[in-house]
Amino acid sequence: MKIAIAGDSNSGMTQEKAAELGMFILPMPFLVNGKLYYEGVDLSHEQFYRAIADPGTEVSTSQPSPGELTEFWDRILRTYDEIVYIPMSSGLSASCQTARMLAEEYDGKVQIVNNQRISVTQYQSMLDAQKLAEDGLNAAQIREKLEEEKFQSSIYIMVDTLKYLKKGGRITPAAALIGTVLHMKPVLQIQGEKLDSYAKCRGTKLARKAMIDAIRADIDNRFAAYRDEGTLQLSYSWSWADDPAVVESWKQEIHDAFPDYDLYGEPLALSIGCHIGPGALAMTVQHVLGPRKS
Repeated sequence: MKIAIAGDSNSGMTQEKAAELGMFILPMPFLVNGKLYYEGVDLSHEQFYRAIADPGTEVSTSQPSPGELTEFWDRILRTYDEIVYIPMSSGLSASCQTARMLAEEYDGKVQIVNNQRISVTQYQSMLDAQKLAEDGLNAAQIREKLEEEKFQSSIYIMVDTLKYLKKGGRITPAAALIGTVLHMKPVLQIQGEKLDSYAKCRGTKLARKAMIDAIRADIDNRFAAYRDEGTLQLSYSWSWADDPAVVESWKQEIHDAFPDYDLYGEPLALSIGCHIGPGALAMTVQHVLGPRKS
């Protein structure tokens, strides 16, 4: 059986990286002033963040049409027997449920994984799926294995500006004003299905410390068994930053806190960036089923 591993660009995996790894990525659509663009195809990260920063530009997320998704699968099935498709978490988008409904017409050849992942954790799930395929599992077995892992990850995200949380209605204008005056940096968390508030910190330094402390607590408690067997992966991420030194300093801070772990980094997916804006920093920990491929 030839098993194809596929996902969407909410994983942060680029078209070029997917081709290099022998995987497939469906680009997510965005509307910019009513015109349709696709992440990583004709909409770069820089173009996206420049657009959302412009008060005169309307940017919104969208979903692939059913036709786009089935055409994507049909193209893959010309050369593969089965597909393991790993979309964005069902708790954050309806696209996973839509994919499951469409996959019912494929007689089991397309298996939809709902393991509550997004961004770097979704990226790693695709790598885990590839390892399981190499080990001889079929698409349904890979889906079952990955869904058993659905709560074995954490993401913490520091929001640099309250502008986009206010715009999206997640906080009131009054709260945004007070938070800006007090230099508040909210830390959000994704554990499983939902994006929730984790902490409110005065300044970037305390927000970074809150994320590192949260990861350390997860390692020592929720994931202690995985820590002991050496199957935890730490990673860092960011939304668009004009100064690359900010990202490098965040990577170094994590390395200093966790010197025994290899780190990797990927930009946050644009679907997250649309709601939190530029300048965000993130850190994740998750159980992995195989070594990461650079």
